[in-house]
Amino acid sequence: MLTAKKNTDNGSTFPAACSSLQNYTLPADLQTQVSDDTTGTVHQKFATVGFTDPVRQVDAVIYGQQLTINNSSTVFTAQAYFVFPLTQDESNLQLVELSLVIAGFILVLGLMGIAWFVSRQVVMPVRMAAGIAERLAAGRLEERMRVRGEDDLASLANSFNRMAANLQSQIRRLEELSRVQRRFVSDVSHELRTPLTTVRMAADLIHEERGTFEPAVSRSAELLQNQLDRFEELLADLLEISRFDAGAAILDAEPVDLRALVQRVVDTSAPLADRKGSEVVIKVPDEPAIAEVDARRIDRVLRNLVVNAIEHGEGREVVITVAASDDAVAVAVRDHGVGLRPGESSLVFNRFWRADPARARTTGGTGLGLAIALEDARLHHGWLQAWASRAAAHSSG
Repeated sequence: MLTAKKNTDNGSTFPAACSSLQNYTLPADLQTQVSDDTTGTVHQKFATVGFTDPVRQVDAVIYGQQLTINNSSTVFTAQAYFVFPLTQDESNLQLVELSLVIAGFILVLGLMGIAWFVSRQVVMPVRMAAGIAERLAAGRLEERMRVRGEDDLASLANSFNRMAANLQSQIRRLEELSRVQRRFVSDVSHELRTPLTTVRMAADLIHEERGTFEPAVSRSAELLQNQLDRFEELLADLLEISRFDAGAAILDAEPVDLRALVQRVVDTSAPLADRKGSEVVIKVPDEPAIAEVDARRIDRVLRNLVVNAIEHGEGREVVITVAASDDAVAVAVRDHGVGLRPGESSLVFNRFWRADPARARTTGGTGLGLAIALEDARLHHGWLQAWASRAAAHSSG
């Protein structure tokens, strides 16, 4: 917009402007600065101006300057304003901003894709190794990892496969050794029964005539008879263990009242309890405790528990408790002897394990009784546990 003023005697002025710019939208303070300035300095200001074609308000940069024009007889003073709309610049800025947002979004998606790909390349082999390790632990020894490339993950897969192959070889070797040992125990136990029968017959004759021998010979006959009894018991236990190891144990189950079984075991253990000075207390429910069990095997389990409780109860009371529900029957045997050290309760069912190796077996046990009892309980789909402290020992089955 251009505004000019002519200095004549009558002081008339006339404006000149672009056709679409609204005159009144020029900032008043900028017009004041320009009109008061006689040096011709250019003034600048950012403002919002209006246009009439079309009607709109836009941001713009406005430059203003007062111009003086000398003619031969007349001096003209004019104010010149140059308006530069910022519409195109704003559009460019919005376009740049939108481009940056889109580029940032694409970059984020790309980074996410790269991160997913890298993590997949790293995590998937680890997950695969974890799954294969679980299957190896479950007994599937032929499982191996797939080897790809020659990177660190491939080295890990090769090491894992070598470890799995070594484990498979060692386990198969141990299985073969265990099979040979079980077969050896079974064969030896069977082969020993024939000579033992002959020795038993001779020992019985000697034992019957021991009254006619000298005291030392008579005592030897009694010791021979006792040791033969123990030897036969050990052979029977070894044969039973070999059946469990071979998976040949058979369960002959029928409905049995556990109360009667417990009473029978207590009656047969009464002589030992009298010698040890222990009182055996039985706590049974008023209602029958019926369960589908193999009476011979459960009798053996209870006998092992009760005999162990009496032998190690140090003359204190032994309590036998029978409980029953709609789904299960349980028997707990508790003594108040010296108990076991921490950690020993998990060892009492190991074969030939003894809490005190220096203590002699006063009742002639074979060291296999509790191990066989545990297998009997498992054969019934039940459980047998021992828990103890130095103050008291508990066994339940």
